[in-house]
Amino acid sequence: MDSFKSTPHSIACDADTIYSKLTNPSIIQQQLEAHADKLNDEARAQLDAVKFTQDSISIQSPMGEVTLALDPDNCIPGQRVVYTASQSPVPINMVVNLEQQPDATTMSTAELQLQLPFFVRKMVEGQLREGADKFGELLAHIPFDRL
Repeated sequence: MDSFKSTPHSIACDADTIYSKLTNPSIIQQQLEAHADKLNDEARAQLDAVKFTQDSISIQSPMGEVTLALDPDNCIPGQRVVYTASQSPVPINMVVNLEQQPDATTMSTAELQLQLPFFVRKMVEGQLREGADKFGELLAHIPFDRL
C-alpha cells in the first residue's frame, strides 16, 4: 500500500481531545461552518474539498469524491484515527497520527494510504501528496480545544 504523508503540524491541544473530536466529525463540520469567517482565505478554500458527517469524511480527490467511514477497529485512542473508504475502486485509508508533546500540544500527521497500480500511482502521486499536505494543514487550523 502506498502512503502519502503530510508534514507534521503542531496543534495547541492535547491528543485525547483531538482524538475525541476526530472520531465525531459532525462536531468539526458544525464548528467550521460557524467560524468559517475567522479562517484565512486559503483555509476556507480548503474547506470546499472536505465534508464531515456524523461518522464519515468526504474528500474531493483526483478520483472524484471519496467517502471515508470511521474504522474503530484500527483506531488507537489518543494516538491514531483511521477512516476507510467503503466504496472505492482502490483500497483507501485516511489516517491521522497524533503524538502528545510535553507542553500540552500535539504533533499531527495526516496520511493517505492507497493501493494503486504502478502506472496510476505515477499519474496521481503529486496530487495525493498535495492532498495529504492540505488535509494536514486543515487539521492544524481547527481549534479542537474550543469545539
